[in-house]
Order: sequence, then structure tokens, then C-alpha cells
Amino acid sequence: MAELKIVSVGDVPWHEVKAQAHPGGRRVSVWEKFLEWSPERMAIYARYDPGMVVERHGHGSDHFVFVLAGEVLVGDRPCPAGTHLTLEHGAAFGPLVAGPEGATLYEVMTGDPRALPADPAGFAELLASRGIEPLPNPPVPWPGWLAPRTDHQAGPRASSPAGGAAAGNDPRSDLGG
Repeated sequence: MAELKIVSVGDVPWHEVKAQAHPGGRRVSVWEKFLEWSPERMAIYARYDPGMVVERHGHGSDHFVFVLAGEVLVGDRPCPAGTHLTLEHGAAFGPLVAGPEGATLYEVMTGDPRALPADPAGFAELLASRGIEPLPNPPVPWPGWLAPRTDHQAGPRASSPAGGAAAGNDPRSDLGG
């Protein structure tokens, strides 16, 4: 039966889902709050730390992104706050590079949300040219019905929402300098 679901962003913990070591020893991450996660759809409130680089990828679903704050470079296209992106099932975008203030995004995927890397060799070259070292993906509260991660830095999965290594952490406290 259809139902109304209401979730407050403030009631959902942050999860570090991707991490990199940038020059100077600065840890840079993607943080997400899973507002809804079902086989039919996923809704995410996301925060990219300044300078975060995400590989060119697609998804096994349509993917909608709205930039709420900051800026993200998608390929060669700057996408400041107020920008909407539609990535159709089968298409790829990126690399994505968070601007100097980072980026806050609202994302919705209508099916399998796992990232499907589109250019692993190009991503490795890009990271090397910037002196960035990819770190293993932190564990996330991965649902049992979803197959394992498919992205470049695939790592362990947590067994429950409380199992995420960064559950409850506020990403703004880990921005570094």
C-alpha cells in the first residue's frame, strides 16, 4: 500500500562513503545521509569535501542531482548551487570535482544506485596528476538485498546502519586545511 514518508535531514546520520588522501596529508571525503534506500529508489543528501574527485561513472538507474550549495565541476562544466542534472540510465558523467567550498547535493536514483566506473585508467591518471591517493571505501550500512559495491575503491560493507565507521560524524568537522 502506498504511504507518505517524511524524513528530516537532521535525524539521519552522516556516513563517509568515499575517501582520498590529498597533498599535505588532508583527508577528503564524500559524506552521505541516506534519506530513503529501497530497491525502487534511493534519496541522498550528500556533502563533498573541497577538492574531492569522483571518477567518471554511471548507474544502473536514472540519477537526478540538484546542487544545493557550493559547486561541482562535472567534466568541464561548472555546476554551481541551483544546478539540476539528469543522468539517464546507461549514461555516464564526470569526473566530478568539488569546488573550493565543497558541494552539498540532493540526489535521487530510481533503481540500482551502484556506481559503474566509465574510465578507470583516466581516473587513475587524474588522481596521480593531482597527487591524490585513493583510500579504501569506508564501510557503509549496505542493505542485504543489494549486490556489493562496483566502484573503483570498493571496500568493506557494514552489517548495520550503526556499523558505518563514520556514522553520526558531521563532515564539516573533517574538512581540514
